[in-house]
Amino acid sequence: MQRVVVVALGAVLVSCGAVKVRPEQQLPRALLQPLDVHAALVLDEELRGYHHEETRGGGDWSVALGPGHEQMFRSVFGASFADLQIYSSLNAARAATGMQVIFQPHIEQFSFATARETSGSYWAVTIRYRIGVLSPQGEPVDSLTLTGYGSAMGARNAGTSLTAATRVAMRDAASKFLVQMPRQALAKKLLSGQSLSAADASTVVDMVEAVPIKAATPDG
Repeated sequence: MQRVVVVALGAVLVSCGAVKVRPEQQLPRALLQPLDVHAALVLDEELRGYHHEETRGGGDWSVALGPGHEQMFRSVFGASFADLQIYSSLNAARAATGMQVIFQPHIEQFSFATARETSGSYWAVTIRYRIGVLSPQGEPVDSLTLTGYGSAMGARNAGTSLTAATRVAMRDAASKFLVQMPRQALAKKLLSGQSLSAADASTVVDMVEAVPIKAATPDG
């Protein structure tokens, strides 16, 4: 099985009972052969500005996921496809010429458990993604679902531990996509030089099964 190593970086801000984190990620050049496909990637305003906010246990939590995921998807799709064009809106991607497929990723869910909620042993994060697969004209063709899981030992402060677990979840999702994407049926059609169309529409595909991962330290 191919192995993908992903390195993540995170910035943390903690103040006055509020926990604010901005997990970021940088991927090394993946040791995979990119697919010879002309693909468009839409990183829209919703994704670029995605924030998760909630109040729990008497404190406010704010996780700025947008900037790190914009960086992550640029790297992941850039490593997956030989010719990748990136657009800030679906309309801009639809206006492009020569594309075989349009991908539009979304963050559907972010959830976490604190060390207190896991009996003081570790922090856990789940990030669920939906990647819209569209024809060059913007018609829905498929919807790939992907979930990243991350955990970190909870020995340090909340911001550092939550950032570490989020980075691991992002790394998990990125690795799964890089390994699993070439195995998808739609990849075979694209590799034949064809473009996707509405006639290729199928049911939702779960890209990978959930698998347990080892907890990381806050510095890992």
